[in-house]
Amino acid sequence: MPRAYRGAKTTKLKSKRSASKRFRAAGKEGFKCGAAKRRHQLTCKTVKMKRHSRKGFLVRKEDLGRIDQMLPYAA
Repeated sequence: MPRAYRGAKTTKLKSKRSASKRFRAAGKEGFKCGAAKRRHQLTCKTVKMKRHSRKGFLVRKEDLGRIDQMLPYAA
């Protein structure tokens, strides 16, 4: 293994592309995500369900650690 020298640059971390398409940083609150079950077969879903899922949601605090690993430069 080569010895580190002054001015050595570390490699950039890659973000998961699928996560970057699904989640957006929301400041101190964490991350925003879209609602599930909004893609197809909307005729059989109730109007209330479709209306409430329009706005999107915040990611739960249990999942924030995983999303932080997938998106290292987001927040």
